Amino acid sequence: MRPQVRWTAVVAVVAGAMLLSTACTPGGGQPTGSAKETGQATVTDPAQMGNLTLTVWDGQTQGAEDGVMNALNAAFEKKYPNITINRVSRSFEDLRTALRLAVTDKTGPDVVQPNKGRPDMGAFVQAGLLRPLDKYAAAYGWDKRFPASILNWSRWSSDAKDWGKGSLYGVPQLDEVVGIYYNKATLDALGLEPPQTWEEFEAQLVKIKDAGKIPIQFGNVEQWPAIHEYGLIQSRYEPAETIRELGFGNKGADYQSDGNLKAATTLQDWATSGFFAPGYNGQTYDDSSRLYGQGNGVFFIGGTWLLTDFVKALGDNVGFMLPPPNQAGQPIVAPGGPDLCFSVTANSKNPDAAAAYIDFITNDDAMSQLATAGVLPINNLGSAAPSSGAGAQVRDALKAITDAGGMVPYLDYGTPTMYDTITVALQDLLAKRVTPEDFTARLQNDYANFTFTGVG
Repeated sequence: MRPQVRWTAVVAVVAGAMLLSTACTPGGGQPTGSAKETGQATVTDPAQMGNLTLTVWDGQTQGAEDGVMNALNAAFEKKYPNITINRVSRSFEDLRTALRLAVTDKTGPDVVQPNKGRPDMGAFVQAGLLRPLDKYAAAYGWDKRFPASILNWSRWSSDAKDWGKGSLYGVPQLDEVVGIYYNKATLDALGLEPPQTWEEFEAQLVKIKDAGKIPIQFGNVEQWPAIHEYGLIQSRYEPAETIRELGFGNKGADYQSDGNLKAATTLQDWATSGFFAPGYNGQTYDDSSRLYGQGNGVFFIGGTWLLTDFVKALGDNVGFMLPPPNQAGQPIVAPGGPDLCFSVTANSKNPDAAAAYIDFITNDDAMSQLATAGVLPINNLGSAAPSSGAGAQVRDALKAITDAGGMVPYLDYGTPTMYDTITVALQDLLAKRVTPEDFTARLQNDYANFTFTGVG
């Protein structure tokens, strides 16, 4: 989950757009450029598509990612001079806010990167604003290029009730997992090694605080960053399958379980004990990552998308690890998954060109370019990744957690309203305005109202 902003109105806006489309279209029901398959032959050679401009909205704004996207776009235009790429690159916050209107616009973008989960991609699918990509997956062999476990993150039933099965609505380019960055030089100066167990990690937080250092650099003014802190702690106390049920909004799990309560209690205890940077609730995510790059803080709980920035700032002094297990040898579990997927809007007038573009930027050559630049492709990280340092640690971590089947979704994906619920509840929990019991009850109420009313 890339950095996010609150989006309270997304479901209402998308639903409203769908109603307008229905009212304005004779016989209504689907927006112009219908998400339904037209039955026309699929053209896969962009050279035969005539002169056109393809508008692409992406969120790949961070240094190395931005550079690779520009290079891939230039290569596409060189190979297919009849097609011009109009790239609109936005920060994740701006992209997520703007998409709710852009996907309803008949002259809007052709290719977009909606956030995964029910509040975003699910809402767009339900409103018929994204085009199913099954025929393109067959034509380009995406089902062979990507394992089912990856593509399933972008599969939905047409009514968006079922997530993980149904038609394909997006193709990923990057991978991510949330772990713990650590400052090697500071750990060494304190006579500490990277922790091997959760107990050792928490003991180090105490030692670092007593030494007058910041144990965990953290900024939560946007409210969403605490999802990473809670999710990482939760992965120590709650089974992976239970977290998946909560994150995917499936029936059968319970936020008021002992594991979730323990995670909430631990997070609040960390705040009370001063393990986070001073004034974290008034500090932005970008400021906290910048300060960490300047050496302020020993640990940083964050995703692999921060790797290139931290390596650039700290060089060989930055390391990366998955959350250590409670005991050596226990299963590896951590939040993460495919990064934002590339989707085709239902209103696109150039769906074949849009699909060809997605195929081009997710093929094996594109994966190699991403890996060489230090970005984490969803496929073929392999030999192009660094052989040492934090880059190699990230590569090994992704392989280990993928092989172990330990990747779990972010919790805000689970219901159309969970993002607002969990972000506010986490800030209240950290500020001790609610007890851990109140916190888990609030999340359970949102989850149960969705999953046990026949919606989820």
